Amino acid sequence: MPREFKLLAAINPHFPLAPKPVLLCEDPSVIGVPFYLMERRRGFIVRVELPVRFAESLEWRRRLSEAVVDTLVALHTVDIHASGIVQIGKPAGFVGRQVRGWADRWLRSKTGELAEMDQVIQWLVDRIPSDSDASETGATIVHNDFKLDNLMLDEDDPARVVAVLDWEMCTVGDPLVDVGLLLTYWTMKGGAGHQGAGNQNRSLRAVTNGPGWMTREEIIDRYQTQTGRDLSRIAFYETFARFKVAVVIQQIYFRYVRGQTQDERFRNLDGLVRDLAVEALALAQRSGI
Repeated sequence: MPREFKLLAAINPHFPLAPKPVLLCEDPSVIGVPFYLMERRRGFIVRVELPVRFAESLEWRRRLSEAVVDTLVALHTVDIHASGIVQIGKPAGFVGRQVRGWADRWLRSKTGELAEMDQVIQWLVDRIPSDSDASETGATIVHNDFKLDNLMLDEDDPARVVAVLDWEMCTVGDPLVDVGLLLTYWTMKGGAGHQGAGNQNRSLRAVTNGPGWMTREEIIDRYQTQTGRDLSRIAFYETFARFKVAVVIQQIYFRYVRGQTQDERFRNLDGLVRDLAVEALALAQRSGI
């Protein structure tokens, strides 16, 4: 909580869609844990279902798609050096630390062997962009969890973003990490529907599949056109994003296997992890990188 408060305090003046933090309390005697207050933003969030009054509007889907991409572009346009935001992280070597860190999380949460995950890790490690490559992209703010359901939309104009939420993983580094994650969640099919996967499987099935929504290729083109960044190696970042999502789910499954949670919804999450690993490996192999 203290870290997210400080991140918002640094980012809000330069990117107003990040809500303004109001108060930080680090005294656990108040409510038992540190907490902070931030300004209230009014709107709604799209997760697994579309709002009924707009669900069938192809025009709304298109406008919202464009707003999502434009919001990410705006975030990545903030000058981290002039604003001082560069101090929240270490841009040099960012992608390498991310890949190795998530690989370590996988090793610590494994409950069995999964060859596809091992192959994906090796593929990523072998292709980590050098610092010189990353400098060509230009370090920016990296939200690190930028996706549709972390955006709040205006009730009256539901294609207008009124807030970007969940900043606790924010740092500075290669902006294509955000693009890869957005593309991954935007195109997610939700796995093979393993029995017991329940809400986790449903939440990974993107509402943005179907007519009206921008395609993966259209998102890449719009982002690339507005930023001038080279996305020819974006498959690396998409592969990494799928790998990260698989690791997050594996960590939940690990807790279930260890008896740290009794929630039966988690019983078959290993199947969803396997699906994501297979998808990530297939994406990597056909990328030609």
